[in-house]
Amino acid sequence: MTTKQTSIPFLYKLLGSVLVMVICLVIAMLFGAKETTFNDLWLAITSNSKADNVLILREIRLPRELAAMLIGAAFAVSGAIMQGVTRNPLADPGLLGLTSGANMALALTFVFLPGLNYFGTMIACFFGAALGAVLVLVLGSVRQGGFSPIRIVLAGAAVSAFLYAIASGVSIAFKISKDVSMWTAGGLIGTTWGQLQAIAPVIIIGIVVALIFSNQLTILSLSDEVAIGLGQNLAVVKGILFTLIILLTGASVALIGDMAFVGLMIPHIVRKIVGTDYRYILPISIFTGASFMLLADTIGRTIHAPYETPVVAVVAMLGLPFFLFVVRKGGKTLS
Repeated sequence: MTTKQTSIPFLYKLLGSVLVMVICLVIAMLFGAKETTFNDLWLAITSNSKADNVLILREIRLPRELAAMLIGAAFAVSGAIMQGVTRNPLADPGLLGLTSGANMALALTFVFLPGLNYFGTMIACFFGAALGAVLVLVLGSVRQGGFSPIRIVLAGAAVSAFLYAIASGVSIAFKISKDVSMWTAGGLIGTTWGQLQAIAPVIIIGIVVALIFSNQLTILSLSDEVAIGLGQNLAVVKGILFTLIILLTGASVALIGDMAFVGLMIPHIVRKIVGTDYRYILPISIFTGASFMLLADTIGRTIHAPYETPVVAVVAMLGLPFFLFVVRKGGKTLS
């Protein structure tokens, strides 16, 4: 598998993506409805100061922005894996039933297990995301000829509509529409250290395992025949990769709600930078996805301050034109 050759070594690109993420984190921490300074940020990180600005940074913005980084990385990596496994450049967890499945599980949890803690809610979202993925894969492969990009997208649209209908029906019937809407539309508002501690291990472990399987993903992205010829156990590799997608997506939806387009956009952008080798795509996608979510959250907090625009809406406004652009190109990558 060859990678696009450029004059910039991969290590420099990786360091550049880390630097951009750090800059985006600093911007996200400093800008908001409440003005803060670099000194406030330094004190929030290095001291136990109880000053108002320091407490705002330490207890409100820092867990929120760390969560944004984790979620951006999770969606970007899961999108890249999905595009590689299905060989579908339009694949995205939000477009292929996973986030709608998690959203349905969220509504059912509010109704039948109202006292469930945050970790239990996250587990429920895992099962919902798995159900959405299974339904899409089954519908996308029922006809002879197997998967195709358009067939998978159509199956994802149908499954998403079906699962959203169930979630809406349950919400209306049991009068929990407000609770579900506040959870799914609120985005990162009110993120706590406890919620962050619940999702962080799942996302970090999922990303590390994805990096370990990046070479197998590169081979799998060529064709099943090539993968088998090189000695891969397709059932095991695909099972692990789909499990990673479900874990990363379920953990993210449990915190931020329904989110689409991040997993579609970031891998396309990264392939333009590093080529088609997933050993390079996945590491860069981690930091690019984190940077994107930090910027989206900053825009949501500042564009109409002191009121907030849900980060889901900001991402959708950016992602829809990108999706239409990719479709216009016939589903081809940007590389």
